[in-house]
Amino acid sequence: MDNKPINSEPSHLTRRKFIHTTTAGVTGAILSQSSAFADTKQVPSAKENQNNKTMNNYPKTFSHIGLSVPNLDEAVKFYEEVMGWYTIMKPTLVEEESETAIGQMCIDVFGTDWGSFKIAHLSTGDKIGIEIFEFKNNKKPDDFEYWKTGTFHFCVQDPNIEALVEKIVAHGGKQRMPIREYYPNEKPYKMVYVEDPFGVVFEIYTHSYELTYSQGAY
Repeated sequence: MDNKPINSEPSHLTRRKFIHTTTAGVTGAILSQSSAFADTKQVPSAKENQNNKTMNNYPKTFSHIGLSVPNLDEAVKFYEEVMGWYTIMKPTLVEEESETAIGQMCIDVFGTDWGSFKIAHLSTGDKIGIEIFEFKNNKKPDDFEYWKTGTFHFCVQDPNIEALVEKIVAHGGKQRMPIREYYPNEKPYKMVYVEDPFGVVFEIYTHSYELTYSQGAY
């Protein structure tokens, strides 16, 4: 008697066919369920849309601020010695040309006929960048033009505000007002406006912005 199996095809071919058949079946089932889900999917509710909008509107972080000065080398030295900021790119000459990415970007921002300028990058203790420029046609403002639209100051934070002000003045800067307390005899928050030797006005706080303006903060 012939005892050969009815299916005499080699076993490895049988497994391949089995896998192919099974995979095709599973894929078909998934596609069928996906199609059914797509047909019954509901339009997001107003609450869901509002939640998505809130999630996308997260508070952005601060990267850097740009300053313009008449003497870049002296400005870098001032901010290193007075603020303790460290230089991450030494004063460098940028020339007007469109062959490099930085050259083209500067043309995009400043237009043409600026020729060249010097630039340096510094960083604060909390990793905020300070980008300092020296342009050939730089002009110091006649006065503190706070009423003009645009950025008119930045602010740094130091708990020892008196010592920092003294250091600024000793290095050629100015103290533009007495050191004031936000909440005299109640909270230890102080502030003052100063000016660097190059005409850049900025502010000093003893405490964080959030603490200074938060209700109930000590």
